[in-house]
Amino acid sequence: GLSADRTLDAAGCIVAPGLVDVHTHLREPGKEEAETIETGARGAALGGYTAIVAMPNTTPAIDSAAVVQQVLDLGRTAPCDVRTSGAIAMDRVGEQLAPMAEMAALGVTLFTDDGAGVQDNMLMRRAMEYATGLGVTLAQHCEDDALCGGGHMHEGEWSARLGIAGQPAEAEELMVMRDIALARLTGCRIHFQHMSTRRSVEMIRQAIAAGLPVTAEATTHHLTLTDASCAGYDPVFKVNPPLRTADDVVAVREGLADGTIAMIATENREYSRQWLSGTKSGMNMPMPTATSSMATKALAESRLYCGVPCLRPPMIAANPRMPLMSSMTAANTVSRARVGLGEPCSRTTKIITSTDTAAMVRIKVP
Repeated sequence: GLSADRTLDAAGCIVAPGLVDVHTHLREPGKEEAETIETGARGAALGGYTAIVAMPNTTPAIDSAAVVQQVLDLGRTAPCDVRTSGAIAMDRVGEQLAPMAEMAALGVTLFTDDGAGVQDNMLMRRAMEYATGLGVTLAQHCEDDALCGGGHMHEGEWSARLGIAGQPAEAEELMVMRDIALARLTGCRIHFQHMSTRRSVEMIRQAIAAGLPVTAEATTHHLTLTDASCAGYDPVFKVNPPLRTADDVVAVREGLADGTIAMIATENREYSRQWLSGTKSGMNMPMPTATSSMATKALAESRLYCGVPCLRPPMIAANPRMPLMSSMTAANTVSRARVGLGEPCSRTTKIITSTDTAAMVRIKVP
């Protein structure tokens, strides 16, 4: 029999390796009144996440080695592993390429203008050629500005009923199609962020089958909510990309089941009250503390996978701060088992379950 220093009652919980969130908005530098790297990392750790990747839409944007170094330095004392992405274009405005080589020298392996799609076809081609030489991955926020202009939710039956200008699914799909074509041309690894439509998922599925270096993510809200949620005019359901139809939700879940969608991301965004008063949209969804339980519920409901997957994409290195256990209930994420959080994992760590009625987890504490 195995022995351990502590025994934790994990009845009703899910025991999983530490999760990795590839899409978080930590707001620092520039919007510390809304979120800091420290507070974002604490929320992630409470949700069972042991590594998070910060998006570059800060103020200033993470488009230089100096800002990358600042974020990495601030993340060293955080309660989970903090990595950062870098911007594709200077200040994320899509006019001039950012110095990706300088940022890559500091360990950045993912570049994106998240919050905005790269609109210029030639600039995106040059970025992909540049990234191919550096051996890094580009991630795209797929949104055609010309088609989305003035839209506040998905364009369809519900937008017509509510009298709200919509964004057509084609605004996402056109950029997915373009970047798949450019990946074929350049050989660049491309990652599609927060995919939300059936046709996007199908194009990515075909690209993967053709052997192209393509990956994709989906968020919990695009796995669980539809545009019908906007019926009450609650701005919390105004997200970007917008919530889509029930058919699109089914397609995204099917993509997750067959591996077309490789990972679930939170796209966590925090806003200050002052910031919200000056913006046209809440565009805010739950912190990672709630996301893991939401994802579990969605997966279980669609009979895709009975448990929380370990979201460890290839662009993130092995996490040296893997916690010994993350624990969450079906309804709410809790932190009942924060043993060794932030500490190196021991080779002698042992986890066993016993009895069918009250699962017990025994962990050898390092």
